[in-house]
Amino acid sequence: MYKLEEETEADWWEVEALYDLCFAPGRTALSSYRLRDGVPTVAALCLILRDDDGTLAAAIRYWPAEVGGEDILLLGPVAVHPTRQGEGLGGLLITESLAEARRLGWERVLLVGDAPYYSRFGFEKLDGVVMPPPTNPDRVLGLALKDGAWAGVAGHVTKASGV
Repeated sequence: MYKLEEETEADWWEVEALYDLCFAPGRTALSSYRLRDGVPTVAALCLILRDDDGTLAAAIRYWPAEVGGEDILLLGPVAVHPTRQGEGLGGLLITESLAEARRLGWERVLLVGDAPYYSRFGFEKLDGVVMPPPTNPDRVLGLALKDGAWAGVAGHVTKASGV
């Protein structure tokens, strides 16, 4: 049994340690991290899962960003502790957080990831949306939380300006 909670400041370093464990060294050098630098997370969408013993099993974070002057959510990272992978925890975090994003009025979500995995949540390759280099354009995926939300939205992904 897992407990789903919003990440708090007290969880920050434990979540960072999970990301360090799950991702290659140098993860903070990726282009998506340049968009996050100095920008606060969308706290209501940053979720964690803890087991009955209080051990962190999985985490997901979201950040505001822009494409062509339009607000977007930048999903990621999402990580599941290696001993808990295959239990559906990443999918649960994605599903729950996207439902909350929709409820909060967000219209579009972007991530850099593997289409075969994220397509089951409705993500599709975005043409005309450019992440900072070096990002493989085939890994730039988007999801419309509102019908047609990505229509006509194109350009470079930039840091959120209203922060």
